Amino acid sequence: MTRPLTHIWRLGTWARVAARHGALRGIQHDPNTPPPVKRLIGLFSLGTRRSRIPDYAGAFREIGPAAIKLGQTLATRPDLVGEEAARNLLTLQDSLPPVGFAAVREVIETSFGQKLETLYADFDPSPVGAASIAQVHRAITTDGRTVAVKVLRPGVRERFARDIDTYEWAAAHLEALGGEAARLRPRLTIANFKRWTARELDLRREAASASELAEASVGIEGYRIPAIDWDRTNGRVLTLEWVDGIKISRVADLAAAGHDLPALARRLVLAFLKQAISGGFFHADMHQGNLFVLADGTIVAIDFGIMGRID
Repeated sequence: MTRPLTHIWRLGTWARVAARHGALRGIQHDPNTPPPVKRLIGLFSLGTRRSRIPDYAGAFREIGPAAIKLGQTLATRPDLVGEEAARNLLTLQDSLPPVGFAAVREVIETSFGQKLETLYADFDPSPVGAASIAQVHRAITTDGRTVAVKVLRPGVRERFARDIDTYEWAAAHLEALGGEAARLRPRLTIANFKRWTARELDLRREAASASELAEASVGIEGYRIPAIDWDRTNGRVLTLEWVDGIKISRVADLAAAGHDLPALARRLVLAFLKQAISGGFFHADMHQGNLFVLADGTIVAIDFGIMGRID
């Protein structure tokens, strides 16, 4: 069990980072903030040079991977963090400097118990994307297929477990203060966050979600899910079909390629509604960074760490 002093030390370290970004000012001056929390913020903020304009997203980025994920969760809770903070947190991007190829190789070889070369004929050491939990590399399998390989960052599970332990401790103490702090149910927020990240930290679950959604999406015209390579997938490595398309956020590029933008929008909305209402199983993280458009106009979704069900 983690000692209370350890939790306090971590919270103090994070609070000083947040204070430098001006991210604690709103909480400190909110009349609903419990007095003990205000006093702690003042103590942790001593001697920091504070930004005049609050940058909540910048603070979460600097604190680390678990904080980035927590910030993305809090962006959906303006009732908890306020409208201004929620808007700023919506800009929070999941990008981080990538880990070196030697560490990626070690994760792959350790988790599979075999050399990387027995799985992939070619493996690009430079990632095409690096996020808080994993990074993605382009590769060619030994049977000649081009694939995307998602690899968990070394030590990320342990770091998330440590940080969430402190989030739970802090949420329990905050809720015990009663009043507005209890009404906002911070323990439930952290419990939901813990459940979501547990799914994202096991790539077998993501692969299973992708396969289930692919089966449910067979009848959805112009929308599909990349095929999973189960022989090259485990809890720390996910291998799936490479998607060669235009990210849906690049609107100018889509228009230049001759795509009908209103038609794409209609197809995307209908695809989501069919998943949620007809199938009862849907992609719950279908933002613009997780959607690509192929040359024939087909929309392809990626990243199935967060899914939803409606019974």
